[in-house]
Amino acid sequence: MAQQMEEDPWQKAYDIAVQVAKTAGEEIRKAGESEIRVMTKSSTVDLVTKTDERVEKIIIGSLKKEFPSHCFIGEESVAKGEACVLTDKPTWIIDPVDGTTNFVHGFPFVAVSIAFAVNKELEFGVVYSCLEDKMYKARKGKGAYCNDELLQVSDVKDINKSIIISEHGTDRSPEKVTKIFSTMKKILCIPVHGLRGSGTAATNMCLVASGAVEAFFEIGIHCWDIAAGAVIVQEAGGILLDVDGGPFDLMSRRMVSANNDIIAKRIIKEIEIFPAVRDDEPVQKQ
Repeated sequence: MAQQMEEDPWQKAYDIAVQVAKTAGEEIRKAGESEIRVMTKSSTVDLVTKTDERVEKIIIGSLKKEFPSHCFIGEESVAKGEACVLTDKPTWIIDPVDGTTNFVHGFPFVAVSIAFAVNKELEFGVVYSCLEDKMYKARKGKGAYCNDELLQVSDVKDINKSIIISEHGTDRSPEKVTKIFSTMKKILCIPVHGLRGSGTAATNMCLVASGAVEAFFEIGIHCWDIAAGAVIVQEAGGILLDVDGGPFDLMSRRMVSANNDIIAKRIIKEIEIFPAVRDDEPVQKQ
């Protein structure tokens, strides 16, 4: 038994992550439309609910009980000033409610996202789309699943037959909005079959993994939005790149995930890049 645990040290953590995601999702569903009272976040568009904070406490509390020596990066804790630095230590990267704005409006795409990294390498990811009751999960080297069915990205290589998914983000500065919509217009006019957006990056990545869309790109997302989805996309046979075509960097706040290199590189040609402050950028003290 000891030898078995040594060969697969993170199976227990993975199993617990799936259970915790399910519990968190049930809490979100229960809260339903009763949690309309919101607090202010750094952006007026990016609404925070009591549910958001409560669910993060449930997730981190459950995981800390099992793994007290592990590190945690969570959306709500970072918003309150905790550091967002990925070290070599075992680290959980958590978005308790990805799609808070969706949740507040009753738009039916809301996800719990839990990822786990060791030595700065992502080991597994769990995304529970709780209003759909879809549990997406993947372990490095062991495939990706939705409700225990194996996931596989689409085999489309013709950009004209592709659906691309993206978001316009939470920044409403005219310069950034202009670049975002200019990119979308250029991609739409390639032409592609269509442009979509679910309102949650974690769900968007799972849609790439399941073959429903060919690619997802965004500038301005955070590590907790995409860490779990990154494992799921790769394990479903997809790829991750920076928006300039370079290697994917979890902390860079910019990413293209796609079913293959051909689709990814065609999309990258059209992306108008704008700056986004890295997640691990030291906070400047006043």
